Amino acid sequence: MELRQLQYVLKVAEERSFSRAAEKLHIAQPSLSQQILKLEQQLGVKLFDRTSTPLDLTFAGERFVATAGRILDLTDQLRREMEDVANLKKGRLVIGSLPITGAHVLPLVLPVFQKKFPGIEAVLVEDTTEELETLTVKGKTDITLLTLPLGEPSLVYEPILKEEILLAVPPGHPLAKKTARKSGMKGKPVRVNLASLRREPFILLKQGQGFRQIVLDLCREAGFEPQIAFESSNIETVQSLVAAGMGITLVPEMVARSGWTSIRPIYMQLAEPVPTRTLVVAYREGRYLSKAALSFVEMLKEIMVTKKERHGSGDDRNG
Repeated sequence: MELRQLQYVLKVAEERSFSRAAEKLHIAQPSLSQQILKLEQQLGVKLFDRTSTPLDLTFAGERFVATAGRILDLTDQLRREMEDVANLKKGRLVIGSLPITGAHVLPLVLPVFQKKFPGIEAVLVEDTTEELETLTVKGKTDITLLTLPLGEPSLVYEPILKEEILLAVPPGHPLAKKTARKSGMKGKPVRVNLASLRREPFILLKQGQGFRQIVLDLCREAGFEPQIAFESSNIETVQSLVAAGMGITLVPEMVARSGWTSIRPIYMQLAEPVPTRTLVVAYREGRYLSKAALSFVEMLKEIMVTKKERHGSGDDRNG
């Protein structure tokens, strides 16, 4: 049994087709079929039910795929350990990230990382929270930027940053006018009680995005189910719709600070207890982390702390 045969079986199982798998593996289909048939003869079992369309795994095939995936993952971890022995002269770091987080955090860290480790190829995988957690559990990413709480119990994490969650309203909203009237006055800034927004139309991220669940949980803790007017998979679209007067939303502080467009919502703070979200770097418990991965995490922590301290003394949310 060869490692490439394990890879072949996994790819055919994933594609549920010999022809598509051969195309992805860049080999001829007859050669792929011959290799898998040879493996089945060695094992004395059939791995695929070739009478079904699309292709199905047999019971033996399901067991084989589960174990083969773990073997290849362990092989990959061993390769990364050996790369460390080579003093990081070459290697690859696969980083999972939420689109919101990636847009605001990774441009601060990746250039510094690649300058320090030019031989390490950094690969970025962006997806929804649910999909990223699944990919991390399967070892498809080395480390992943997520927000608490995590749904997968087999993931462990290191906190990177805790930031305030802000309310975003249209410029013509009564709350925005109230903020404008008080902006020239001394004293504490206007804080909005989330429960007072129960009749407002909300614009949220689509299902599967971790921040959507954070917003839903905060509203439910305040005693109401938000009336969802629109949904989008992009936080910038959500804010654009708010700025256009289509509803209100909650946003992480880093998003409010980004200066993403000239037409912006008005950002306001919520009443005590101030809601926050915690950004973490997650990875599968027990998984080997390369020196490159550990260096990236430490670099990320340092840069995010420095950035937060730099912005801590001022407030440029609406300026």
